[in-house]
Amino acid sequence: MKIAIIDYDSGNTQSVLFALESLGFTGIITKDKDEITTADKVIFPGVGEAGSAMKKLQESGLDLVIPTLQQPVLGICLGMQLMCNTTEESNTKGLGIFEVNVLKFPNTVKVPQMGWNTIYNLNSPLFTGIPENEYLYLVHSFYAPLNENAIAVTQYGQEYASALQKENFYGVQFHPEKSGKIGAQILSNFLSL
Repeated sequence: MKIAIIDYDSGNTQSVLFALESLGFTGIITKDKDEITTADKVIFPGVGEAGSAMKKLQESGLDLVIPTLQQPVLGICLGMQLMCNTTEESNTKGLGIFEVNVLKFPNTVKVPQMGWNTIYNLNSPLFTGIPENEYLYLVHSFYAPLNENAIAVTQYGQEYASALQKENFYGVQFHPEKSGKIGAQILSNFLSL
């Protein structure tokens, strides 16, 4: 199985690669469009600031490639947020895969949300064998509100969508590569889609 990890200088690609290797898979970290479009699975990680990350995607032309992919695609953290219509972070226009606008957490909660939190209302093959209310690791200041593409929910001051799915596109706000056994199971589920 060919697994492409999208490299746009804004993702923790190395930790995703190590997580795949611990499951017995080999990934390739690449910004090559052909490598990405011909992969069996594509992982789109992201850390950092939305505006500069989107700019890097545009400079490489990957902003036009990602929405056209036909195979299963997994956006992680900022990767998921960039798959949405817009994000309030730097007023950034996203890839428009998920029709939702990412918002900043209100001042009533500590920002960023950093650490372990639960996911529930699980509704996708991505969560096969995952019990409700398992803990996963999150670090983020912006969130996707509840919407029709939500396949998992987390509570932090309010409920928000901690995972999204539309057709072959999946997005998770948490970091499966940093979430121990449960995160590894979610990655493994993605690879078997």
